[in-house]
Formats: sequence, structure tokens, C-alpha cells
Amino acid sequence: MSVPDELLSRLEGLKIPRHVAVIMDGNGRWAEERGVPHLQGHAEGSRATRRLVRTARDIGVEYVSVYAFSTENWSRSSNEVSGLMQLMEMAVKQELAEMQQLNIHVVASGRLSELPASLQAAFAEAEEATSGHSALTLNVCINYGGRAEIIDAVARIAADTAAGTLRAEDISEESFREYLYRPEIPDPDLLIRTSGEMRISNFLLWEIAYAEFVVLPIYWPDFDAEALVGAVEQYNARERRFGARPG
Repeated sequence: MSVPDELLSRLEGLKIPRHVAVIMDGNGRWAEERGVPHLQGHAEGSRATRRLVRTARDIGVEYVSVYAFSTENWSRSSNEVSGLMQLMEMAVKQELAEMQQLNIHVVASGRLSELPASLQAAFAEAEEATSGHSALTLNVCINYGGRAEIIDAVARIAADTAAGTLRAEDISEESFREYLYRPEIPDPDLLIRTSGEMRISNFLLWEIAYAEFVVLPIYWPDFDAEALVGAVEQYNARERRFGARPG
């Protein structure tokens, strides 16, 4: 699926964000409004994620981070959680060949050791198989929480300090980010959230310090190329000052 010419023409002369992060919200409400099971909403959401990744690659985005499953999502019903895990494992395996064909590098972020072993293996295989790809990096945030990431970073810093391999006076913003899950991925330029909710929901708390927020009124299963292009247009309408006054 390629981006229609009429959408590409809207991006002419615009700055494409290097890293787009997405809170994919609304699968459950999409399903409820249609009287179908929540897992069907998640399946449709998976298709929307494929559209996002392909469109982002085609318009020149270098990194995409998606909030696939939060540390808080374990509180959902056991049937929904197990169904989600199976759906994500199936998606990773089924999409691997196309990710390779599209030159996309797949990585995962979060407390991965707490995931089902088969899902851990699927992500490990996908990351290894796509490690040399460079058109786009897809960062799947799964069993992820922004606070958990910061706590895990602090614990590793404390361990290195106690071991004498890190001095307290050497801790800075730059050194701290090396302890995050994916320090090689630059901070997001644009954060998109669907479903109209105005919350960060514990996503990339350290990394989104200067990201531009775009909240869309649609549910995630309805996200398409038009939605991404519209978000990029909104991004370009902002003046990114990073704390400085306009000059």
C-alpha cells in the first residue's frame, strides 16, 4: 500500500518529524460501539498499526514508537490479556517477512522478561532478523510504563554506582538516557494520541519532554494515512522553541 499522491502533495515543503510516538487508544470503545468483542477491536487496531508503519516509512519518518501494552494493562480480564498476547505474537510472526522486505528494523521496549516466553522469542527473532534494516525503526512498547522505565534506569545506575563503575558526579541527562530501554532511539518529535483523550498515560515520560502533542478524535482502528498526514501538518504549524523565546 503506497501513500496516495494527493496526500504526498500536502507534505511538500513540510518538515517530517524524525520520530513519531503513538498512544493507540480506542480499540475497546470501537468494538463496543459496533457490538463486537474487544479482541476484534484489537485485531482492527493491529491493521491500523500496519497502516501507520507503512505510511510513516513512505513519507520519511525514521522512528515510530507504539504503545502496544502498558504495565497497567495486566489489570484487564485474563481472557482479554491472553488474547492480546496471542494477537501480538501472531502479528510479529506474520509481519516479519514484510518488515524485512520494507527494510524496517523491529525492536521492543519494556519489561520484556515478564511477557510469555513465546512472545519474548518472537520479538527476539524479529529484532535479530531485521537488525540490518535502516528505512525505519519500529519500537513496540510492550509491558511498558514510563515510570517503570525510569525506576529500572535508576536501579541500574545505583548498581553501577555501588560497583564503582559510575561516579555520582558523572550522572547527567546525557548519561541517564544511556540507562533507558532504547537509548539509541532519539526523543519523539511528535506524539499522537487517538480517541480524543488528553492524557499521557505513563508513556515515554522522560523522552517526550519536548514532543509536540496531537490528539485526534478518532478511535485507533480508524487511523489511516490521512490521519498521519494531518498530524504532520499540525506538527508543522507549531513553533518548536525548546524553552527559548521566539527570535
